[in-house]
Amino acid sequence: MLLSPDRGSERCGSYRSCPSHQLPARVMLNFLKDFESKLGIKITCSQETEPMGTAGPLALARDKLDDGSGEPFFVLNSDVISEYPFAELIEFHKSHGGEATIMVTKVDEPSKYGVVVTEEETGKVERFVEKPKVFVGNKINAGIYLLSPSVLDRIELKPTSIEKEVFPRIAADKGLFAMVLPGFWMDIGQPRDYITGLRLYLESLRKRAPARLAAGAHVLGNVLVHETATIGEGCLIGPDVAVGPGCVVEAGVRLSRCTVMRGARVKKHACISGSIVGWHSTVGKWARVENMTILGEDVHVCDEVYSNGGVVLPHKEIKSSILKPEIVM
Repeated sequence: MLLSPDRGSERCGSYRSCPSHQLPARVMLNFLKDFESKLGIKITCSQETEPMGTAGPLALARDKLDDGSGEPFFVLNSDVISEYPFAELIEFHKSHGGEATIMVTKVDEPSKYGVVVTEEETGKVERFVEKPKVFVGNKINAGIYLLSPSVLDRIELKPTSIEKEVFPRIAADKGLFAMVLPGFWMDIGQPRDYITGLRLYLESLRKRAPARLAAGAHVLGNVLVHETATIGEGCLIGPDVAVGPGCVVEAGVRLSRCTVMRGARVKKHACISGSIVGWHSTVGKWARVENMTILGEDVHVCDEVYSNGGVVLPHKEIKSSILKPEIVM
């Protein structure tokens, strides 16, 4: 399985030494290392030193993806949240005998996306249409693929787009098929979409594993609270809230449509809605954080401060209110 980079990533001329690219890589590697021991599995990483697009990394990791058995491998875009029907995808892939399978999801406004046009009966991909002006279909690429090793022969070790360069060639050779993704799907590359994705995930969790959700007089709607988090008296949490490991939510706090990440503290009588509180950040007493405010790691919002859509970079202290959406550097 390969996690593909964000399709919308901007390129940096000094990628190799750029701290903004090195830090996320270290965070991801440490995260995977934790899961390696937790799950008792071996995780092998292939790291780009230069941006390679969405297909180039497959060529870079060829020795890890093709073991000579001919077995297909998964490729997943890392900025997508959905249900992942891996077993069904493998079955579909083997049934059609093609070279590659992509998952597609149906959307209400296909004109905003690149549309995948398929044969209705077989799922064979006929062509791709970028932001069509007239209706040609309502299926878009969901960023979940199952590829035969032969696909690697189509990719050179250089920056390449799998969506715009590789898949159209496979489709032209009649070897690309699409399976419609059941359940929810959301591209969460942007904060507003992340909050929407959280809502969809919690709805799915309610159907699949309701016991994992929080319950009690202080909970409204779908709420996920880590077992190591602490919730004070007189709080009202929800709907659509996730509280991460080690978080402390003090008495009288109101949380709705938000995520409070690992190690954060929300002090007494603060109110957070439609926002993201980053790792190890603090929201002060009687503070109000709303309108898609994004607090980076280790941000400290002082008591009684109001943030209306502020985007605050890591390691900052906010002493005065942010009255309109702006970036605080």
